[in-house]
Amino acid sequence: MRIAGARQHGVPASTDATADTAGQPPPDAGARRSARRRRMWITLSLVAVLLIGVNAYAAYVLVGQRNANAGASLRPSGIPGNIATSTANLMQLSPVPGIPAPGFRLTDQRGRTMTLASLRGKVVVLEFMDPHCTDICPIVSQEFVDAYDQLGAQASKVVFAAINVNQYHATVRDMAAYSAAHRLNTIPDWHFFTGPVPALRTAWRDYNIQVQAPSPNADIIHTSMLYFIDAKGTERFLATPMVDHTAGGTAYLPLAQLSDWAGGIARLADDLARSAH
Repeated sequence: MRIAGARQHGVPASTDATADTAGQPPPDAGARRSARRRRMWITLSLVAVLLIGVNAYAAYVLVGQRNANAGASLRPSGIPGNIATSTANLMQLSPVPGIPAPGFRLTDQRGRTMTLASLRGKVVVLEFMDPHCTDICPIVSQEFVDAYDQLGAQASKVVFAAINVNQYHATVRDMAAYSAAHRLNTIPDWHFFTGPVPALRTAWRDYNIQVQAPSPNADIIHTSMLYFIDAKGTERFLATPMVDHTAGGTAYLPLAQLSDWAGGIARLADDLARSAH
């Protein structure tokens, strides 16, 4: 008799089925191999993406460093050859193409009322200062004195000047006291100009100088700009004075930078004085 589900000769059905599939993998083995292959490719893909990202970042850093190094050696256009690139960058020196310097009529520390036009024929190095300043103004004053000392034969052709930015201390006596305290009077052609507040405000506006003076006892906050005006009364160059501070807030400038600034001012004024003839 043949029993359903069994084979002849009395062999159980389960044993017979195993014999028929001997040497073959279980039904889900192929799926497991496919899953392993997918996981392997996913892992390899992630590793490849990671390597590409690492290489891209390394390239970005390298290019950035090269660009930074190249930027440090870039030279602003229009700067005279006797000004080193490092000095031009330190001074943030830029040429001003043929703009007439705004005129003014003000009084200097000796009580002499003068106009900018009266200085025609000489190079004018013009800054804006506070006679009560203890921050950047004394630093620029030292640079002026040192620059004058370096000018030599061209010194008589250069005027160093400043316009007062402190409306609460605007007397001739204030200008004279500051000039004496910072040895600016050792420059024969030095002028610290002041005058009526409306006249001062006009000069600030014309030279793009921002002044914040909330009260007589508050610090005067003002733009610090250095104008180089040629013998024809034309603005030629613009520089931005700088200062560092100690942890206690005292203003200073490293000696090397102070020297570079003074040398840059002197060489630029010398170049303008020579080109006037």
